[in-house]
Amino acid sequence: MTHIYKIVSQSEWRAAEAAGVFSGAAVDLADGFIHFSAADQVEETAAKYFAGQTDLLLVAVNAAALGDALRWEASRGGALFPHLYAPLSFDAVANVEPLLLGADGRHDFSSLPE
Repeated sequence: MTHIYKIVSQSEWRAAEAAGVFSGAAVDLADGFIHFSAADQVEETAAKYFAGQTDLLLVAVNAAALGDALRWEASRGGALFPHLYAPLSFDAVANVEPLLLGADGRHDFSSLPE
């Protein structure tokens, strides 16, 4: 099973849980789709857009469960990134865990599968 990843603030995720669906963070709403990263992209995404931020969650999502609303599109450096053109149903969420900062000040992705 292929997982894709969303980095989101705890407050945004908790609000989504209360609403029963995740429609996206502010950047997603502005762009018209929910930004995700593949396993080999998420660490760079964290460094580029979330450097030094605490109070974050790493949400693992079953890519196959998203159907045709998930599109892999060229983005940073021409790499294909997963973009979801629909609200994220919690049924597709495989795992949610805190995204902690390591001693080096970078986010710790040691729990990601190899």
